[in-house]
Amino acid sequence: MAFESLTDKLQNVFKNLRSKGRLTQDDVRAALKEVRMALLEADVNFRVVKQFVKSVEERAIGQDVMNGLNPGQMVIKIVNEEMTALMGSETTEIALQPGKALTVILLCGLQGAGKTTAAAKLAGKFQQKGKKVLLAACDVYRPAAIEQLQRNGEKQGTEVFSMGTGHKPVNIARAAVEHAGKNGCNILILDTAGRLHIDEEMMAELSEIKENVTVHQTLLVVDAMTGQDAVNVAREFDEKVGVDGVILSKMDGDTRGGAALSIKAVTGKPILYVSVGEKLSDLEQFYPDRMASRILGMGDVLTLIDKVSANLDIDADREKEMAAKMKKGKFDFDDYLESMKQMRNMGGLSGILGMFPGRAVPGMGDLESMVDEKQLARTEAIVLSMTPQERRNPKLLNPSRKHRIARGAGVDISTVNRFIKQFEQSQKMMKQLPGMLGSKGGRKGKFRFPF
Repeated sequence: MAFESLTDKLQNVFKNLRSKGRLTQDDVRAALKEVRMALLEADVNFRVVKQFVKSVEERAIGQDVMNGLNPGQMVIKIVNEEMTALMGSETTEIALQPGKALTVILLCGLQGAGKTTAAAKLAGKFQQKGKKVLLAACDVYRPAAIEQLQRNGEKQGTEVFSMGTGHKPVNIARAAVEHAGKNGCNILILDTAGRLHIDEEMMAELSEIKENVTVHQTLLVVDAMTGQDAVNVAREFDEKVGVDGVILSKMDGDTRGGAALSIKAVTGKPILYVSVGEKLSDLEQFYPDRMASRILGMGDVLTLIDKVSANLDIDADREKEMAAKMKKGKFDFDDYLESMKQMRNMGGLSGILGMFPGRAVPGMGDLESMVDEKQLARTEAIVLSMTPQERRNPKLLNPSRKHRIARGAGVDISTVNRFIKQFEQSQKMMKQLPGMLGSKGGRKGKFRFPF
């Protein structure tokens, strides 16, 4: 996951600071030297690192901090504030035209950065806010680019405007604007072509589109895996075409995080969204303060709450039914599968735990490493190997049925027995926790037990 290595190194630095009752200037400088090395190894721009460390040192070596009751914690607070400022301090929204007027958004970037996928993800975000979106396929060079956009648009329920590969991108953009206006669209997203590297032809093509079409927002999609190269790409696109904001793709990969920490400081352009997975719903708004907390191992509970709110939006009648069944301890294996689906939509159990401040709490260790995702997959395979009748009525599970389920799931019979026993224990426990399931003082129907 992004920033994992950086987070671990910074946590070691902070652990040493917390262990000291009092701090000297030498202690602070030694700690910041390690912070400097950690940031450079994370591929953060060296000028950004130099200024960052200087700002932290100027604030940390002062009477209020050095003589405070908890100087180590004060230094960590300063690092958190400076890192938030580094990434933009405030969350930046995409500026839309007022009322129902059409907003034209142009996506640009290098080939392979993930523009086409980002276009569909962005369309889904706007549609959730009640906007009518049109996607326009302006990449006439890359094989299957139009087909990919159409397929993604279909999954998102978004119309895709295409004229094939026999037209110039500028003509497609003009026609898309006209089509969007006639069909009452609020937002038009232009998916443009990329190249393996920046060249004059690509820049000229983008400039021609912007000269002939009123583009309200130009968003650059950059691959977070490229580190400082992403910063260089952002700078060059901004100089030659003009960029209003950045979308960072592939933030779920093994990236060191240098791009996220450098782009705003170097280019002055805000990061608007980050792509955190392959699913079309895996696009998160970028919050500098939340990202800083996540990098420093302090968790990101606010983003977790947002995910829970978005993914627990189920039918009200079904919600009441599940609450009543769980309150009586009568939930079944179908309910288990539904809770697993909800948890997966939120990024899996390890992803959820990664948003808790586990690394920042002494003695807690790395919560993510405590989760065995393979074991969760095995238990789900066990349930899927049951018949619909068995899932609805666990009392049917006699020894012969359990042996059949074990063969179907590819596990030992002992694993099946152990899981069923744990499931029964969960039923009993839920029956003893009515307050969490809607009685006085509880939040009726909002609790989900992930088992």
